[in-house]
Amino acid sequence: MRDAAAAGTPRAFVDARALIGCRHRLHLNAAHPDVLTGMAEDAGVRQRRDAASAHRAAVRDALIAADPDGWVVIDPGLRAGERAEATMRACAAGTHHIWGGLLPQEPDTGRRGGSEVLLRDLDRGGYIPVIVVNHKVTDPRQPEPADFHPTTSDLYHWDPQPDPHRKLRQQPRDQQRLAHLYRMLQRHGLASPALVGGVIGYHFDRILVHDLATVLADYDLRYADRIAVVRGELPTVPSKVPECRQCPWWSRGAEDEDGRTTASCADWLAQHRDVSLVAPGSRAEVLRGHGVLTIDDLAAWVGEDPEDWQHGPFDEAVVTARAWLAGAPLVRRVDKVWVRRADVEVDVDLESFQEYGAYLWGTLLDGQYRPFVTWDPLPTDDESRSFGEFWTWLMTVRAEAVAAGKTFAAYCYSRTAEDKWLYESARRFAGRPGVPTVEQVRAFVDGPQWVDMFQAVSDQFICPNGKGLKKIAPVAGFAWRDAEAGGEASMGWYRRAVGYDDEPDLGQRTRLLEYNEDDVRATMVLREWMHPREPTRHCADVEVPALADFGARV
Repeated sequence: MRDAAAAGTPRAFVDARALIGCRHRLHLNAAHPDVLTGMAEDAGVRQRRDAASAHRAAVRDALIAADPDGWVVIDPGLRAGERAEATMRACAAGTHHIWGGLLPQEPDTGRRGGSEVLLRDLDRGGYIPVIVVNHKVTDPRQPEPADFHPTTSDLYHWDPQPDPHRKLRQQPRDQQRLAHLYRMLQRHGLASPALVGGVIGYHFDRILVHDLATVLADYDLRYADRIAVVRGELPTVPSKVPECRQCPWWSRGAEDEDGRTTASCADWLAQHRDVSLVAPGSRAEVLRGHGVLTIDDLAAWVGEDPEDWQHGPFDEAVVTARAWLAGAPLVRRVDKVWVRRADVEVDVDLESFQEYGAYLWGTLLDGQYRPFVTWDPLPTDDESRSFGEFWTWLMTVRAEAVAAGKTFAAYCYSRTAEDKWLYESARRFAGRPGVPTVEQVRAFVDGPQWVDMFQAVSDQFICPNGKGLKKIAPVAGFAWRDAEAGGEASMGWYRRAVGYDDEPDLGQRTRLLEYNEDDVRATMVLREWMHPREPTRHCADVEVPALADFGARV
């Protein structure tokens, strides 16, 4: 291949963000950079980036305030080359702590990148990269015997030790970025022989320390693949993965060498009846390894199950393909669909803003919607009031039901978020009026009265088009009032509703309340459709085909 620089083509560079995610998106971004110019950025992506910037600034200010004379801060306003030169000078001077270091770009390897913190290894020499991220990297736990304890260090004094008080959260993107930085430091003889890197996460309580010796081999293979994709040396094709939901290429094509507009990823996958439409992500990779490229291939599968299939019963994957071909949005796994019902039923749905808190707990009882909300911008102490009022109301309804000799149940859709913010709120606002203890929350969410409709759907249906409430509830006959309703969109609505960037927009508050109300009503409609109290033709047992209808193998 001709040298790119000699041919007059700028060399391609990638940073560590390219190491995780869709290879085809990486190719399209590199091959057609002008297509996305001026395109409105996804609101959710922009909000997460802004939140990450604010978090890094808060961490920077706290670290430097603790030791003002021990830091060199690289001016972010400098041009990239000047920042890299300033970083190398600081390293050459043996500076103990460097903030905002940018390492020199590498035209031959294509690497570029920088680290929020470069920490001098005072014992061995060289530098340890420490990155600052706006996601959780550990969870608290009670000390207990275990085969593995993550290694952490004090924020202000580097002293890595096994930490029995924390559980590790797997974040491969962090380890890949640290390996990327290690290789860049190594090129200049600046990498610490300790072969470690650190991560300061959302809670800013400790530095999580990663052993890079265990990830460098994987990083090297991954980087070689990704830089080859960017430089056009390896082909790629679309494949459905989780990030497709927010990718501009999902619905947008590009121009080929003849000036013709190519199909968007969604159109290409549909035209090719690609197997990833019914088996996204790693499922598709396993299937392709067995020559299953299309939905038709999967639907026609005969013989033994693939030995390397680790994604649930393989029969259901085959039925999913057959259902997709037949246009069936759901398939029943069971003869009779069942949901726990009660005399008194409450539907619950919360709205949160990133990791700042939960500002709205919406409820539905006897057809009446009741929101418990704070419109003070998060984070705010007023969140404890709205949460305390919600919990008190919910427990009062339950107590009154029990006193009247009636059964009680509360329903949500995908309890992960509700459980998280129940526990988080109980911990953060302990002792405030109406706020339960962690033990009271645990007793409730672990009991039979807290019913997750998502689990009921997952257990009893195969869902070729996805299991989200926005996918399932319309099958039961429910429609949202707002065509743009969704978790990502609601983030932007919330910013405007509380006035983060301008005066509060009261119209957006109404929009959020209606969106939340529709979510709890959708949960109620879905429950009634899955398990009606009275016989009806409009129910899942009648309207949804069964496994046997698609010739499930036995």
